[in-house]
Amino acid sequence: MTCPFLGVKAENLMPDYLHYQPRPDSQTLYAWLNSTNGLTNKILKSMQPGSECVAIQNILNPPHWEFGHITWFHEFWVQRHGQTTIPSLLKNSDALFNSSVISHKDRWTAEIPSLGTLLQYNAQVIEKTRELLTSQVNPQTAYFLQLSIFHQDMHNEAFAYMWQTLGYSEPFEAFSKPQSLKPIPPSFIHFSDSTVTVGATANSGFVFDNEKWAHAVALPSFAISNQPVTNAQYLEFIESPSNQTNLDSVPPPATWKKDGANWYQRYFDEWLDFRADEPVRHISAQNAKRFCQWRGLRLPTEHELAHLMNQTPKQWQTSYLWEWTDSVFKPYPGFSPDPYSDYSSPWFDGNYHVLKGWSMYTPERLKRPNFRNFYPPKRSDPFCGFRTCLP
Repeated sequence: MTCPFLGVKAENLMPDYLHYQPRPDSQTLYAWLNSTNGLTNKILKSMQPGSECVAIQNILNPPHWEFGHITWFHEFWVQRHGQTTIPSLLKNSDALFNSSVISHKDRWTAEIPSLGTLLQYNAQVIEKTRELLTSQVNPQTAYFLQLSIFHQDMHNEAFAYMWQTLGYSEPFEAFSKPQSLKPIPPSFIHFSDSTVTVGATANSGFVFDNEKWAHAVALPSFAISNQPVTNAQYLEFIESPSNQTNLDSVPPPATWKKDGANWYQRYFDEWLDFRADEPVRHISAQNAKRFCQWRGLRLPTEHELAHLMNQTPKQWQTSYLWEWTDSVFKPYPGFSPDPYSDYSSPWFDGNYHVLKGWSMYTPERLKRPNFRNFYPPKRSDPFCGFRTCLP
């Protein structure tokens, strides 16, 4: 029997993750590792004394715990091959920093080592991996290295979310600038009935398990906005009589404030003039849907938004934000977990929605049309926004 995705004999099948190719060479992995780990160190070392002590919130982690978790994850998968029987360089790290083991609330009361100890642990782990990369690595190591690097990229972006939530100064310079947006006339782009292929294909490089595998989806005709919803459009909704008189009215985003007749928006620790034409950000999927109901529109599905994002950039305007869809995060047909089984499987419970695209704080190597981000629809702290479809 031949595997339809990988084209290999079933009796000789290796785990999926060993087939994810082409793989970056050691030099590329070395550069990525230095880039993402250097950024994490910069973020942590730049913190003001005492700012690591944050109040417990379900959308945050204690910053020093998060740093320990990033290093532990790298060591656990790259150097310990996912085996607890192989000892860690840091005593008790499995109990402290395995997010699948330590509950969220316990991260605030755990005896986290000092920042100096965590920095030393990080330096030791990263140096061991640098030594691995002095020669070309095998497929398993290449996979775990990419997994760990992308995992760290995601946590660096999460530090940006956290710093924005806490009102700290920007932790690092954004990878892309929304100010470079060139306005295009607003319109809805109409797509006819079609069959599209979604999901990962063989030999497309690294994939996350929730992207497995490519399959055909019938996509009925739809019309989607070529632009994201702007601050001005969302403000009109917030100030509309129907919202103002609603017993369950939608409040302005937490990063907005009104002083007299003027609106301002907070960007990390700065209150800036309100930019009416800027894509609205820090909006939950729940409130995005309320906006759509008010305008007689709807959110796009995951596949509709991906179809738009696969078109030439001249046809549509990026928001430089993760964009909400109305699709519940669920497995594709034929899904099977990869070694880090908690990456996707625990979140297929119907309580998460898919976001597509990227934000200003997403590095280029994570920007892929197939990538599926996911959050509970009440979350608004990521750099997220939305666009609409005709009903």
